[in-house]
Amino acid sequence: MACGQTCKQQILIALILRPIFMLSRLLVATAYFLRDSLHYQQTKRFFYNLLENPDSRLRANFDLVMISLVLFSVFLLIYEVDTPLTALDIRFEHTLVLIFTLEYLLRGWLYNDCHTIILDYYEKTQYLNMPFRLRTVVWRIVAKKLVYMSSPLALIDLLAILPSYRPLRMLRLFLIFRLFKLFRYFNSLKLFTEVLASKRFELYTLAVFLSFVVFIGSTAIYLFEKPANNGQITHLFDAIYFTIVTVSTVGYGDITPHTTGGRLVAMALILSGLGVFSFLTSIMVSAFNDKMQDMRENRTYTELKRYRHFVIICGFGRIGEHIAARLAKDNEHFVIIDISEDNVLKAKHLGYLVIQADASKNAVLTQAGINQGASAIVCTTSNDVVNVYIALSSRHLNADIRIISRANKQSNIKKLYQAGATHVLQPFEIAGLVAAEYIGQPVAFEAIFGILQQEKQCVMETIEVVAASMIENQTVADLDFTGRKLVLIGVISSNPVHGQHKNRYQVISQQQFYFNPAAHFMLHAGDLLVLLGRTVSIEYFRHQIEHSRFKNRGKR
Repeated sequence: MACGQTCKQQILIALILRPIFMLSRLLVATAYFLRDSLHYQQTKRFFYNLLENPDSRLRANFDLVMISLVLFSVFLLIYEVDTPLTALDIRFEHTLVLIFTLEYLLRGWLYNDCHTIILDYYEKTQYLNMPFRLRTVVWRIVAKKLVYMSSPLALIDLLAILPSYRPLRMLRLFLIFRLFKLFRYFNSLKLFTEVLASKRFELYTLAVFLSFVVFIGSTAIYLFEKPANNGQITHLFDAIYFTIVTVSTVGYGDITPHTTGGRLVAMALILSGLGVFSFLTSIMVSAFNDKMQDMRENRTYTELKRYRHFVIICGFGRIGEHIAARLAKDNEHFVIIDISEDNVLKAKHLGYLVIQADASKNAVLTQAGINQGASAIVCTTSNDVVNVYIALSSRHLNADIRIISRANKQSNIKKLYQAGATHVLQPFEIAGLVAAEYIGQPVAFEAIFGILQQEKQCVMETIEVVAASMIENQTVADLDFTGRKLVLIGVISSNPVHGQHKNRYQVISQQQFYFNPAAHFMLHAGDLLVLLGRTVSIEYFRHQIEHSRFKNRGKR
């Protein structure tokens, strides 16, 4: 009889545990499916870009829409005070609540991966040969979600939703929390909350001290003023109200102490209030000073995200300043990275986007947008070692980006190319070559000096040798550049016929640059002439070339 009773109990337990066992297996199988599902990962990545990713354009557009909806909902609340809502207004309110609810649920879903928790626990139980307890894994999931639900922004989202449901109309007051939802969509407001969080200990200390002052002051005022029976302080709440108003130095005057003790307490509260708010002001000023650099950098990063193409200039010395001025003149977008505070202040004074940081660090280049719009990196620091590190970091982060580096020493050119530089320039050597080559030629020096002084009438331009023009198949001597008030710096060409010339300078974009070509150097169609001179001389020469080309075509 006892054996039969035991068997029945075992069967009953098995019947109860079987659904739990099946549910556990289903939960684990679903977790494995979600981990391996490409569609699930793509969906979650889409909503992450929509709601959380700070670098996503999708999120920027979503934030604008949500800001508009929040403001519309608050306007509807104000409108409802004096005017009954129509059916359309109520339907619009319900739509807003639905959107806010979906956003709240999606953010909770994105906070963590439940299937990861399930699989971690399941694989641990399999490895240690432990029973898989459904209750334990469910509690772990709930605990993780509760961490999100208790975060300040999640609480604001929840308080902005709950009062809208009919059974909870008593919570209508909390609808004002919809305005606090704007903290989620404005980066500046987020930075304000971060400032408060960074001074949490100081603010807690101040709050404890303020609570102590309010408690002592309220008790003292109540004890002194209540027996006087002047009709102003009848409850302890009146004393608390008077204390808070006095500590805040507002002093409405609706409650005034009549006893000597009460007045002494009021004076002590006023002095304490001045100290409290002075301390609070110093805390806030200190916190914002610490975060001011972050605020400036955030503005720079936000500005860069608007550009499809821009140049990163690493170093704002003499060369970097000239490059920035030229890019600004051509309306090209760029950002400057320099660790020197003096250089950063100079760049800001000129109105340039600038980041004060070490450009050789991966995180700095990544935030500057090396993979999000940057078309070129220009390394212009005066230290070749720093330029090598910048080139290495840039090439590591973006294998296709164009890197132009400055080299101060001949021995470092090879190192810069090995570090990943696309082009390496030696400004001092180039200046020496030009000076040595054109010494005694006033026209050349006038043009060079004009460009260095950024005179508008002196420019460096490239002119293409067009087929059937007056300069095709002509030698440098035939064109008499000196008589045209022009200086020929060099010729850029990929034509193999020029390989016979010995003064090949360097390779530029798979083409050869022939510096100061000899008098017998013959020009062919497709060659590019690099010319120095005044704007009027270059434009006149260009006009002659075009006119001759059309004239020769007419003869044919």
